[in-house]
Amino acid sequence: MTNNGTHAPPGPKGLPILGLAFEVRSDPLGTLQRLARQYGDIVSMPVMRMSRVLVNRPDYIQQLLILDHAKLHKSTLTKLVVGPLLGQGLLISEGDFWRRQRRLAQPAFHRSRTNEYSPVMVECALEQTRYWRSGETRNIAEEMMKLTLEVAVRTLFGTSLAGDSESIGKAMTFLMRHYLRRARTPWRVPESWPTSANRRARREVEYMDSLIYGIISDRKKDTRPRNDLLSLLMSAMHEDGSQMTERQVRDESMTLFVAGHETTALSLAWTWYLLGENPAAESCLHKELRTVLAGRPAEVSDLEKLPYLNAVVHESLRLYPPAFIMARMNVETVNLGGYEIPPRTTLLASQWVMHRDPRFFEQPEQFIPERWLDGLEHRLPPGAYFPFGDGPRAPRRLLPIRRRPPPLHRPRLRPTGDRSCNRRNRPEIQFPPEQGIPGCSRAVGNPTPEVRNRDDDSAIVGPAF
Repeated sequence: MTNNGTHAPPGPKGLPILGLAFEVRSDPLGTLQRLARQYGDIVSMPVMRMSRVLVNRPDYIQQLLILDHAKLHKSTLTKLVVGPLLGQGLLISEGDFWRRQRRLAQPAFHRSRTNEYSPVMVECALEQTRYWRSGETRNIAEEMMKLTLEVAVRTLFGTSLAGDSESIGKAMTFLMRHYLRRARTPWRVPESWPTSANRRARREVEYMDSLIYGIISDRKKDTRPRNDLLSLLMSAMHEDGSQMTERQVRDESMTLFVAGHETTALSLAWTWYLLGENPAAESCLHKELRTVLAGRPAEVSDLEKLPYLNAVVHESLRLYPPAFIMARMNVETVNLGGYEIPPRTTLLASQWVMHRDPRFFEQPEQFIPERWLDGLEHRLPPGAYFPFGDGPRAPRRLLPIRRRPPPLHRPRLRPTGDRSCNRRNRPEIQFPPEQGIPGCSRAVGNPTPEVRNRDDDSAIVGPAF
């Protein structure tokens, strides 16, 4: 890597051979923030003799995600984490194949199409909270996992799978953690070795495959018209008249399922946590919802009438974005900030770092929804706020509505147990709380039928494709 042919971007040397491996593993978020503060807008990060560069300036991030996107592919880390599960779905595929698949899938995500799923989401929210009672303690992270699992299954497959929901949730949670741990371990046990973790991973993948392939097989035999995403993917046709293979349908279905389940659940759970920790903001939100909705279920058209809700969602996604970092590997030389970045360098852009940058956000560690009420989103330079990434793979290119409002508005939740809720040291892909958020939460007030007011119209959209 050279600047004017002589220098690499600034950065620490780290330990011989290991570089920053121990620091990144023990405190990834703290390490990223420290490097950004200490070394500035572009930083070299040696890890296990692999070349990595962290960029911390909006225009560099835009170059990374948009201007030079053709020169950049998904990183090896990303493929290690989700490749075994997602195959060649939109999240992983590259080049002409990705463009072909994206054109085929895009009509399924038109706004008018996704808005049709809002009644299903409202119904799921009603069912999920029907048995909530005042004063009881519930793990809100688990509750949101159950809710978004049901929403994802119904909108994607047009069925409930109620009897399998617990097994599906456990399988998906284990697989995401398993592959992430493998990706973050410098010395990996080969997947072919019959360790207990590898054997379980194979069982869980086989279980998920059997479910999805079974649904695809049943759908082929069912001639009734359907409006779920699986039917749209199966009926989509290329310009040459060809359709997705069964394997391609499986990969895209699994991608959408992963994107719509855990990602959305964790965003919702962190929103509940932040509101519970900030009663003044919670009261402002409830007041707006009472005024606009008057106790009726919300509709998609209500979103533009709920500016404070929109601000709450933006602020929640700023503090706890769906992913804390994005990684790309350049397939050819890239000039970034005056430095010639050689091929096969992993380039990193961190939402966690940029969303807490005091250059763009006052009191960056504080939950302040009001910051979004005076047009901040339009004043921010592109690349300063990118919870879902950016560029041709970003969800907003597929779906204009990308907000993730809480699905309920009447219950007031208060954190109980350990209130520290520190996710700085060992984040997973989307900041899952290790012991709930934090510990558990209890509903304050009786969740009456007025709970029905919120639908999550982007539940099926998650990581940047």
